[in-house]
Amino acid sequence: MVQVLVHHQVADYNSWRSVFDAALDFRHDGGECACRIFRKAGNPNDLTLLFDWEDMEKAKRYMASDELRKKMQQAGVVGVPEINYLTEMYTVRRSAAD
Repeated sequence: MVQVLVHHQVADYNSWRSVFDAALDFRHDGGECACRIFRKAGNPNDLTLLFDWEDMEKAKRYMASDELRKKMQQAGVVGVPEINYLTEMYTVRRSAAD
């Protein structure tokens, strides 16, 4: 499992979200297993997405695809997204006893 961290600005969150939601099958077919969406406090159009992907090769192929570029343009992504590929080193879990 690999994580892909994507940060970008969008012209309008609601427009972006409708295109993003409509691409669910496209993302799943490309190897996405899960996604979390964050927005910068005070700016609903400044988005950070954290994806779980099946493997690095599939993630990189998907992120470099022309079809994704077209969908991002259609969704109103502004500028060039920042994309980082992450692999987990370890997890620290806290409990009420900590």
